[in-house]
Amino acid sequence: MRRILIGLIALAVLAGGGWLGFNLYVQHRATAEVEAAFDQIRSRGGKASHGKVAFDLMTRTLTVEDIAVDPGQPPLAGVKVASVKAVGVRQSDEARFSADTIDVAGLELTLDGAAGPSKVKAAYRVPQITVTDYSGPARAQGTPASTSLVDAYRFALEQYASIAAASVTVPTVTVTMDTGSSAAGSGEVTYSGLAIRNINRGKVDKAKIDHAVFSFSAPHAAKPDKLTGELSDMIIEDADVNAVIAALDPDKANDDSYHRAYRQISTGPYVLTSTQGVRAQIDGITIEDLGFQPSKFRPADFLALLPKDPSAPQSPAQAREMMEKVAAMYEGMRVGKAEIRNLSIGTPQGTAKLNAIRYAQGELALEGLDAPAPQGQFKMERFSLKSFSVASLMRWAAGLTAPGRAPSPDQMLGLFGVLAGAEIKGVVAPFKTTKKLVTIDTLSLDWGQMVGSIPSKAHVVAKFVTPTDPSDPKQLPFDKLAIDLDLGAAWTESSNSFALTPATLDIGGIAKAQLRITLSNVPRELFSSDPAQFMGQAAQVEAVALEFSVRDNGFVDSAVTQNARGRNVSRDEARRTLVDSVRVYRADVAAANPEAGTAADAIASFIETPGQTLVIKITPRAKVPLMQLMQLFNADPEGTLAQFNIEASTGL
Repeated sequence: MRRILIGLIALAVLAGGGWLGFNLYVQHRATAEVEAAFDQIRSRGGKASHGKVAFDLMTRTLTVEDIAVDPGQPPLAGVKVASVKAVGVRQSDEARFSADTIDVAGLELTLDGAAGPSKVKAAYRVPQITVTDYSGPARAQGTPASTSLVDAYRFALEQYASIAAASVTVPTVTVTMDTGSSAAGSGEVTYSGLAIRNINRGKVDKAKIDHAVFSFSAPHAAKPDKLTGELSDMIIEDADVNAVIAALDPDKANDDSYHRAYRQISTGPYVLTSTQGVRAQIDGITIEDLGFQPSKFRPADFLALLPKDPSAPQSPAQAREMMEKVAAMYEGMRVGKAEIRNLSIGTPQGTAKLNAIRYAQGELALEGLDAPAPQGQFKMERFSLKSFSVASLMRWAAGLTAPGRAPSPDQMLGLFGVLAGAEIKGVVAPFKTTKKLVTIDTLSLDWGQMVGSIPSKAHVVAKFVTPTDPSDPKQLPFDKLAIDLDLGAAWTESSNSFALTPATLDIGGIAKAQLRITLSNVPRELFSSDPAQFMGQAAQVEAVALEFSVRDNGFVDSAVTQNARGRNVSRDEARRTLVDSVRVYRADVAAANPEAGTAADAIASFIETPGQTLVIKITPRAKVPLMQLMQLFNADPEGTLAQFNIEASTGL
């Protein structure tokens, strides 16, 4: 029995010694692997050091302390880490390793590089990072291509796109930036509650930031200012950094496809305060389906154009080139939907509020505006622009900048090609210096079917109420006047015809007029901003028909009352005077065309008997150019009537 006990003790001692020896071997191996990674940095001219390296075989825990790296290759100026602890470490091959958890404490990262012509210094301080179910490369792959911060950003994203992890949590991140003499100034941003879920080679299921506060100063600006603000509840869903990497990669400059970077970005409240007395607040922001087209979204190209001296004036050519680059970047960025909710801006003059700014399918809309104006409060239910494109607007604006030369009519008309329409609804605004209000129910303008820079199709709808001045003899005796207009016009190329239809005008419920005009032989070349070409082509246009009707719902009585007031006579006498003034010309017009005399009778009857509908139809007896008819009318109005068939009637 004694021999057995001694044998077991000896076996235990040998096993313990073997385990200790193997553990020391593993420790040595772990230290060698860490040292090899640091040697890789040193071989490229950088400096790299570390403190204690420990490896526990039972838990497969690797700990590295006091890491300091100076790569010697800007823009990465230095990295310091108090400690890295990886639990459950395993290596599937020579290039990659995995770990159940990785804890990084006391991370400090410094960047010192160029963003275009400006020098930018940035420092990141991260007290704690925790990563679970990590898998990634054992060493960093490559180095930044240049000292540009754009290349540094791309390099960091490329490293990020090579890993996988179940989660990353970071309690706080503090970023300080200094642009030196640049007008951008310097500032600090602190993020808290950063959490990322399900990372897989650049794709992320969800990322969130609970809170962010920032402070930026621009002491070198024309008006030194300091901005402070905070942002809450920022959430990113279905992100893909590979789309951003493609936009930053010079080798992708010919890639015309769109890469979706984010399915949705949303935030909670956002507050911005300026020392200039401005305070802005937003309840929330949502952006959906944000993507980039690498061939056009080129941040590096834009930064390269920034002036080295921001205070030096740019030449018109430089300004146009800059606007073109910015326009290309906007064109290379695609947004499915975007919304800003409950925006308020406080100024010394008062607080302006806006319920929402929305963008979807090419339409930009502002909703629920309530803002102070010099004469009172201005309110608007909705304003929208159709076929809105920032890139197209910037290119149009860039084309207007020519030194010493005013924009040509064709350039100004180019705005019709940029947009497809505009609409205003629910406006209530002060009327001049009075306490009365102008109200606009709808003001809508749509156009299209472009011929060069000029639309050949348009539709206008206007419904509004405007105050009047009853003491003004030129105005009707109403406290307010309601206008309801619906006007459409279109050119048909196959028949070279132009029609104004329908054109309906309802004036305050007291009269409703309709106008229909048809023209023929309208050539395509007529749609020109060149006055000489327009007049030359207009000579070919022929009048086909004109139809006018007006329904009296009180308009005639109002006109009679106004006439009586102006002449200080009775209403009956004023009505007789108006009727007689029409009949005075009957004999003259009837001598040229008996049908014109019938029209004069219809007009006199319309004035004499209120509540009727007057209809007048005019058609040329033969094909005659419209310009010729207009010239003839100016020279001989009565004689021109002989050129037309005229139908006129009245009825209740």
